[in-house]
Amino acid sequence: MILVTVGTQLPFDRLVKAVDTFANELSKPVLAQIGKGTYTPQNMKWIKNIEPKDFDNVFRDASVIVSHAGIGTVLTAKRFGKPIILVPRQAALGEHRNDHQLATVSQLVGRPGIYVAHTDDDLRNYLLEELDSPSHEDSSEAGRASLVTYLKNYIATV
Repeated sequence: MILVTVGTQLPFDRLVKAVDTFANELSKPVLAQIGKGTYTPQNMKWIKNIEPKDFDNVFRDASVIVSHAGIGTVLTAKRFGKPIILVPRQAALGEHRNDHQLATVSQLVGRPGIYVAHTDDDLRNYLLEELDSPSHEDSSEAGRASLVTYLKNYIATV
């Protein structure tokens, strides 16, 4: 299963709509957590929010995660060893108050298991590929620590 998650604080209809437009082309079923969005998907299963008690099970069952560039989701994907495709919200499109998610992806791009989609075509192409998970990376404590340190420092400045 492909899990699309947009968080619970802000809508992200652009992301949900993009995946919905090509969900029928994908070889795996899609579940979208649409949060406060107003777009109603037609080609994939969806729910407003995943109950906290169910969140770990849904993540565990997913083969890939598609998400806004939320740090909590990035860390959860890492914890479960799931590849994650990040689609950053953009302030110019009214999706957030600033472009901190663009700054976040600029620091995360190229890390094992993390993919950044700036366009719908990028997103579609990633979802049609077999993606490497972060579990394939060097499992040294230094690698994990550098990601966690970066994210903690970034959170403190936002």
